Amino acid sequence: MMAGQQQPIIVLREGTERTKGKGAQYNNIAAARAVADAVRSTLGPKGMDKMLVDSMGDVVITNDGATILKEIDIEHPAAKMVVELAKTQDNECGDGTTSTVVLAGELLKKAEDLIDQNVHPTVIANGYRLAAAESVRILKSLGVKVNSKDEKTLKNIAETAMTGKSVGTQKDLLAEVAVRAVRSVMEKRGSKMYVDIDNIKVEKKHGGSVADTQLIEGIILDKERVHPRMPTSVKNGKIALIDSALEIKKTEVDAKIQITDPGQLQKFLDEEEKTLKSKVDQIKKSGATVVFCQKGVDDLVQHYLAKANIFTIRRVKKSDMEKLAKATGAKLVTNLDDLKTSDLGKAGMVEERKVSDSDMTFVTGCKDAKAVSILIRGGTEHVVDEADRALHDALKVTSVAIEDGQAIPGGGCAEIELSLALTKFGSKVGGREQLAIEAFAKATEIIPWTLAENAGLDSINVLIKLRSEHEGKKRKAAGIDVFSGAVKDMKKENIIEPMRVKTQAIEAATEVANMILRIDDVIAAKKGAGPPPGAGGGMPPGGMGGMGGMDY
Repeated sequence: MMAGQQQPIIVLREGTERTKGKGAQYNNIAAARAVADAVRSTLGPKGMDKMLVDSMGDVVITNDGATILKEIDIEHPAAKMVVELAKTQDNECGDGTTSTVVLAGELLKKAEDLIDQNVHPTVIANGYRLAAAESVRILKSLGVKVNSKDEKTLKNIAETAMTGKSVGTQKDLLAEVAVRAVRSVMEKRGSKMYVDIDNIKVEKKHGGSVADTQLIEGIILDKERVHPRMPTSVKNGKIALIDSALEIKKTEVDAKIQITDPGQLQKFLDEEEKTLKSKVDQIKKSGATVVFCQKGVDDLVQHYLAKANIFTIRRVKKSDMEKLAKATGAKLVTNLDDLKTSDLGKAGMVEERKVSDSDMTFVTGCKDAKAVSILIRGGTEHVVDEADRALHDALKVTSVAIEDGQAIPGGGCAEIELSLALTKFGSKVGGREQLAIEAFAKATEIIPWTLAENAGLDSINVLIKLRSEHEGKKRKAAGIDVFSGAVKDMKKENIIEPMRVKTQAIEAATEVANMILRIDDVIAAKKGAGPPPGAGGGMPPGGMGGMGGMDY
């Protein structure tokens, strides 16, 4: 080999895609912004819905940002990070998923302009971090206190979360149901309130309309009694919760039983029957009139229970057993020999009712039930599903407001206040970070801008009006009423949201934007050899932003 002629060093495997420097940053920003644009039109009371059809032909019609992003099949890795952001917001607050994603998209858009001006991404990230911390401080100063006894405020919070959903016409009823349910299951630990919304069981059955949705002070099970001769309803039921199978146990080891004459066989069967009957006798002795069994119930046991007029349901889910225990005060019993009268729970009524096309069991009239149920009805399956999503948001925001004890006016008023305050804060910080803080301040305005845009209003005029109200007249609660197009006091209009919805959105959107900004190199492994299923050879579909590639 001649001197000076070097062999190129190959580090990455053949077929690996690599994007570096500004190209990688712009790619990632474009992908994240594409996700934000996908959900942007659903924001606010006048946001539109999306119809999503999956490869199996199943249809989802929704207004919920997290659901939309979960249902679309997203390829780009930076876009996937934004989907995770929506999921986190949904788990933490139940509401504000679209706002968080739109805000993250806007932060990246503003960062792109700064990168063009040769501001280093780390400087932008630092500025954003400072701005986010200051934003949370400003938001806390705008907060209003919420008391767990203040049903009117809690109802307004629940209604705000449901405005703009397709079940919005029934938001009054659904908000009332949500607030009553949350207040039933909240617990005081020390000086703090806690709400576990897993203690609220939501059952969906299409039929009727959303107006037929109701709260049940007790538990609904989508199950029917195991034997037709059992009573269909039991008044003042004494409830036993049994965790073991009411069947003959099989031996732990493989065993063969040899029977040499017919008499022995009969004796064996009689003994089996006696064992099963003794199980029923133990239940009878405890005084139970209703049995919920987590496992199977033998046919013979069903027969004896029916003879004893004991209402029985089998194969109840573990989570439902726990809810039944909380609602009725019964204790879960694993060994039948331990079943005592003191282990039984009480319910005013246990009955089987026909709902739509199936039989369901209602355990109602439970005194001080710490677990309750909501039965959602609606014209079609899609309506019921969307009502369920709206109700989940309402339950979550109500519980978050009770736990934190803080709320904040909505309608874009907090974002305008942030925009003005952060611009002043930026000039105090100075340096290159000031540019990033000012970019952050401008980015927060995307929320009122989009609210106005989705309502068919002139966004620029609305922002000018909002700014003059906040800056000139010092009206901190001035927000946009999208129905009239006027700027109104959001507190008086009863448009309020939990504080956590806003603070979590700001913090999470900033973290994701910063993470995406700091990436300057995307190295993507070669896609699996051979064409993807159903592609029939040839070239697979390339991913967004240089992530796809040819498969040879």
